[in-house]
Amino acid sequence: MASVAAVTVVTYRVMPVNATTAGLAFLLVVLVIASTWGFPEALAASVAATLTFNFFFFPPIGRLTIADPQNWIALFSFLMTALIASRLSAKARRRAQEAIEHQQDVERLYTFSRAILLIEGGEPFPRQLARKLAEIFGLTAVVLFDRRTGEFHRAGPAEFDGLDEQLREAALQGTSYFDGERQRVITAVRLGSEPIASLALQGAVMADAVLQGIANLVAIGLERARAQDLAHQVEAARQSEQLRTTLIDAMAHEFKTPLTSIRAATTSLLANTAEFPASKAELLRIADEEADRLQHLIDDAVEMARLDTAHIEVHAEPAHLDTIVREVVASMQTEIEDRPVEISADADVAPTGLDRRLVRLAIRQLFDNALKYSPPKTPVQIAIRGGNGVDTVEITDHGRGISPAEQERIFERFYRSGSVKSQIPGSGLGLSIAHSIARAHGGDLTVASRPGETTFRLSLPVREAEPAR
Repeated sequence: MASVAAVTVVTYRVMPVNATTAGLAFLLVVLVIASTWGFPEALAASVAATLTFNFFFFPPIGRLTIADPQNWIALFSFLMTALIASRLSAKARRRAQEAIEHQQDVERLYTFSRAILLIEGGEPFPRQLARKLAEIFGLTAVVLFDRRTGEFHRAGPAEFDGLDEQLREAALQGTSYFDGERQRVITAVRLGSEPIASLALQGAVMADAVLQGIANLVAIGLERARAQDLAHQVEAARQSEQLRTTLIDAMAHEFKTPLTSIRAATTSLLANTAEFPASKAELLRIADEEADRLQHLIDDAVEMARLDTAHIEVHAEPAHLDTIVREVVASMQTEIEDRPVEISADADVAPTGLDRRLVRLAIRQLFDNALKYSPPKTPVQIAIRGGNGVDTVEITDHGRGISPAEQERIFERFYRSGSVKSQIPGSGLGLSIAHSIARAHGGDLTVASRPGETTFRLSLPVREAEPAR
C-alpha cells in the first residue's frame, strides 16, 4: 500500500502526469510487489491501485465514480492486466524458488553421496551415515535402523524416541509413516525390492523425490559397508589360511627331521643284522616299523590339517579302489590288533581316475572310525563294489549305532556325539574331511545306521584320467 501511495503522490503532486503514464506506473508497482512478495500482496496492491487510479486520474477527479463509460473499460482493463501480470509474476517467482530449492536438494544429495564415499573406519558405518545425513540436510533428529544387525543408530541434537516399533515394521514390511505436525517421516530403505533398513527423519519437509534419493543413497552406503566388511573378512581369512599353512609346513618339517634321522639309523643297522643277536635285531625291526608308521601318521595329520578349511584340489590318476583299501588296512595293523577285518571286492570294479592320496586318507578316516566306535573282537567289513558308473567302498562296524538326529550332523566340522565325546579321543574332523574329499571327486559319503550296525558308503564316479607322468 505504501508503494501505491508513493506513486500516487509522485504522479499527482510532484510530477503531474496523464492517466496513461500513471496507469503504467501503478502497473509497474504491482509487478514489483508480485515478484517480491507473492500473489496475495500483489492482489491487494492491484485493488488499491485501481481505486487510486479511479479517484485521482479519471473524471470526475476526487470521486470514486467514472463519467465516461470508456474509462470504465480502461479501468477494468487496468485491473485485469494488473491481476494477470501479478499472477504470472508470482508464478514465475514461485517456479524460480522451486528451481533454487531443487538445486539445493541436488547439491545436498551430491554432498551426501560424496560423504558416504569418504566415511572411514572407527565407529560403526551406519552411525556415521546418520550423523552425516543430519548435518548435510539440517535435520534435528535422524534414526537409522539396520535390519541385518537389529541396531538403532541415532544422530542430531533432538531426541527421537518412541518410534522403534514403526521403524522395525518399516524395515520388515516396507511401510511408511508421516507426521506433518512434528515434521517427522519414516520410510523404508530398499535394496532392489527388498527392505534392508528404515530411516526416520525430523526437522524438515522434503519432497518425495528427495526422500527417495536419500533412502537410495543410504541403501547404497549400507551395501558398500557390508561389501567392505566381507572383503576384510575374506582378506583376514586368506591371511589366516596362509599363516596356518605355513605353520603346518613348519611343524611337519620339525617332526620329520628327527624322524628321518631315526629311519636312517635303523635302516643302516638293519643292513648289518648279522652283527647283532636275534633279540636286538627284532627290536631294530620293530623300531623301524614304528618309525615308518609314525611317518604315515604325521603325513595324514598334516594332510588333514591342510584339508580342514582349504580348497581341495584333486589330481586324478588311474587307480584301483581295492588296492588302496588293502594298503590302508596293511598300514593300520597296530590299530587293528587281533580284530577280524573282512574285505570283499566285486570282480567288475575297474580302475578309475581319482586322487590316490586323498582317497587313501578318506578311507583311512572311515576305517579308523569303525575301529574306534565298535567293540573289540567284533569284525569290521569292507566291501568294494562297482556298477552303473560308480565305484563304492562300504565300511561296516557292529557298534552301538548312530541316532537319526546325529546322522544329520556327523559330517559337520568338529561335531562329536555327547555320548562318546569324553570316552573316545577325536577331533570331529575325520568324517568332515572324508565327506569333503568325496564331494571334491564328484561323489558322496553317506551313512546308514541302526543299533548294532553302522555302514559308511563312499561313492566315487568312474571316470578316465591321464596316466601319472
